Amino acid sequence: MILQKAVDLGIARSKTDALRMGIFALNKEFNLVKDAEAELAARKLAEEEMEMRRTKTKYLPEERALSKYR
Repeated sequence: MILQKAVDLGIARSKTDALRMGIFALNKEFNLVKDAEAELAARKLAEEEMEMRRTKTKYLPEERALSKYR
């Protein structure tokens, strides 16, 4: 009901946007996550490292990774 009201008033484009806005407002009020972008990047990197350990994959050296573009 609240989400639909936000959409009807033009505050948000969709209920999903209204929910997202509410979550960001909650974070702003209580400082739950100081830097959301850094937190997401760190989480993604940790997931990739776990996957690499699981599959026993190693990082490519810079030279080898870029060799096909040179």
